[in-house]
Parts: sequence; C-alpha cells; structure tokens
Amino acid sequence: MRDLPRQLTEDELAELFSGHTRLVERLAELDDPLGRAEEVFATLLEEEKAEALAAHPRIGERSSEQHGDEPAVLAELAELNRAYEQRFGFRFVVFVDGRSRRELVPVLRERLGRTRDEELETGLRELLAIARDRARRR
Repeated sequence: MRDLPRQLTEDELAELFSGHTRLVERLAELDDPLGRAEEVFATLLEEEKAEALAAHPRIGERSSEQHGDEPAVLAELAELNRAYEQRFGFRFVVFVDGRSRRELVPVLRERLGRTRDEELETGLRELLAIARDRARRR
C-alpha cells in the first residue's frame, strides 16, 4: 500500500477502516480514497456515518494500537464507552497515536459533553487519521 494515492480495493480499505461499510464501498470507487475521504463524509447519510464508526473496535479492547492494562482504567473505559454509545448511538473513535488507555479517559469524558453532530464529524476525522496511519505503516 506504499504507492498511495492509487485506488484501493474494498478489502484493503476495510482493513484500514476496521470493516466493510458503505463508507468503504464508496471510497473503493475513487482514486486517492484517503485524500478524498472528507468529500465522501459530506455525502454520507447519518446512519452511514454511524455505521462506519460502529465498525471500529471500542477503546480499551485489546488492540496493537492501544497500551496499558490497568484494571481500574479498563473498567472506567468500559463504563465511559457504554455511556457514550448510549448517548450517541455509535462507538467512540479516537486516533490513539501512542497514547495509553489512561490518557484516553479524559478525552472520552470531554467528548461526552458534545452534540451528536459534533461527534459524528469528529469520529469520522479520527477514523480517517487512524486509516491514514495504518496505510503509512504498511
């Protein structure tokens, strides 16, 4: 995948975006999908945005991109994830970027105070940052 910005297959994009979603289907139709993703975000229906975020693993679950296994932090993240999903109807997505799970707790707390629309847009930007980072590391 080092030769981006070529067109990527749906399977390649599903790896970068954590699953096969309508977002991934639309991106697979484009040249430079990671460069044009924000254009696609603007055309997605609300349920398609939520679907893209729901495909991503929960913060605190086992992942090579997250570190820190303190039981109290994991329990707090699990509770905050539940509250977030109940409030917004989709998963909390954040680009970890080397931060520990403990460092993500205040981020999740702060974002719980936002509106649903703000979180849909923020979550998609974070999802794109994750996808770009994954593509860069491949």
